[in-house]
Amino acid sequence: MTGHTQKHGIIRTLIDNSFLLIAGTLFALLWANGAFNLNSLPEGLRLTPEQYIDFIEFDLAGGAEDVHEESSQVADDHESGGHHGLTIHFIINDIFMALFFAIAAKEVWESMLPGGALSNPRKAATPLLATFGGIAGPALVYLGGCLLTGQMSVFADGWAVPCATDIAFSYLIARVIFGNGHPAIAFLLLLAIADDAAGLIILAVAYPQAPVEVKWFLLTAAAMILARFFKRARIQSHWAYLIGPGVMSWFSFYEANIHAALGLVPIIPFIPHAHTDLGIFAKQELHRDDTLNEFEHFWKLPVEFFLGFFGLANAGVVFSSVGTGTWLVLAGLLIGKPLGITLMTLLAEKGFKLEKPAGMDYRHVVTLGMVAGIGFTVALFVSVAAFKVAGPVQDSVKMGALLSFAAAPLAVIIGKALRIQPNQAIETASESHTAD
Repeated sequence: MTGHTQKHGIIRTLIDNSFLLIAGTLFALLWANGAFNLNSLPEGLRLTPEQYIDFIEFDLAGGAEDVHEESSQVADDHESGGHHGLTIHFIINDIFMALFFAIAAKEVWESMLPGGALSNPRKAATPLLATFGGIAGPALVYLGGCLLTGQMSVFADGWAVPCATDIAFSYLIARVIFGNGHPAIAFLLLLAIADDAAGLIILAVAYPQAPVEVKWFLLTAAAMILARFFKRARIQSHWAYLIGPGVMSWFSFYEANIHAALGLVPIIPFIPHAHTDLGIFAKQELHRDDTLNEFEHFWKLPVEFFLGFFGLANAGVVFSSVGTGTWLVLAGLLIGKPLGITLMTLLAEKGFKLEKPAGMDYRHVVTLGMVAGIGFTVALFVSVAAFKVAGPVQDSVKMGALLSFAAAPLAVIIGKALRIQPNQAIETASESHTAD
C-alpha cells in the first residue's frame, strides 16, 4: 500500500511540475521530425510528419482538409473575420488554453489582495520595475536584431515572444539555484506574476485575430455584470460562473477577434474569492474552499493534461526550422531578459532610491534574470498568435521558444560562477510568505 501511495505521489508530482507539457512537446518534435516513421517500426505503428499536420488541422466539423488549402484559408480568414473550422488546433489553443489563462489570471488577481505580492506598492515597486525591464529588454533586443538582419518586415510582429516568463519552470530552476526560502525566489515569483499580467494585456491588445469588432465588448460587459449578479446572489458553484458568464465572455472575445484563449479572464475578479492571498504555490491554498479556489482545484489537473495537448499541437517543428527567428527570440530571452531586469533593478535602487529585498545582491539579480529567460509555454503561445499562418517564419520563432530552456543550464552556470549557495531553509518562498 505504501509503495502504491509513493508511486501515485511521484506521478502526481511529475504531472504538477509540467511533465505532461514536456512529454507532449517531445512527442510532437519526434513526430514532426520522422522519428516514428522508421523502417524498424511495424507499419501499423508508423507516424509520418505529414500525418502530424493532418492531425492538428483535422476539422471535427468537416473532416481532414488539404494542408496547403487549409493554410491559405487560414490566412484569408484572419484578414476577413478571423473565424475558422473546429480543428484540433483550435480546440486546444482557443478553448482548452482558456482555462490555463483563467488560472493564470486567478493568480494575478489574488496577488493584488491583502497579503499578496502586488498588494503593497512599496514592496512591489522594485520587482515591478524589474518586470518592465524584463519586457522592454527582450523586445528591444529582438527588434534590434530585426534591424541588424534586415528582417524587420518579416519578424517584427514577434517582438512580444521573448517577453514571456514561464512561471512553473522558472520557479523549479530558481529553487535548485537559490534553495527554498531565498528572497530571490519571492522576487522572481512577483516578477513572473506581473509578467503574466502584462502578457495577458499584450496578447489582447497587440495580437487580435483580425480587425477588432468593438460591438462584441457589450457582450463581455454583460457577462461581467451577470457574474457580479451571481456573486451578489451568493451563488457558490464555479460551474455557474463558467457555463453562464464564462461562455458569454469567451464567445464575445471570439467574435470580437480578441484571442479567445483570454475569454475567461474578465469574469475572474467577479467569482467569489478569499479576502487575502497566501502566495503563489502556497500549499495552504489547497485548504481554501471559496469559489475561485474551487475553480482552480477542479481544473488544475485537467489543465496539466491540456498543456500536454498544447505541446503536442504546437511544438511539432522540424529541426531544420532553426533560423533567424530562432536567434532573435533566444537573443531576446537570454540577453535582453537578464540585461533588462538587472538594469531596471539598478535604476530602481540608485535612481529612485527603492530597496531590494534583504538578503539579495546583484549576483542574485543577474542569475534570476537568466532564470526568467525560460519563456517556453507562453512564448510558444505568443509565437502562434504573432505569426498566424504556419510556415518557416512561425516555425523558426517557435524553435526559439522551445530552445529557451537553454536559460536553465546557463542560469545554473552563472549561479555557480557567482558563488551562489542554495539556501537550506525548510519553508518554501510561498509558504513562508516572503512574497508578501
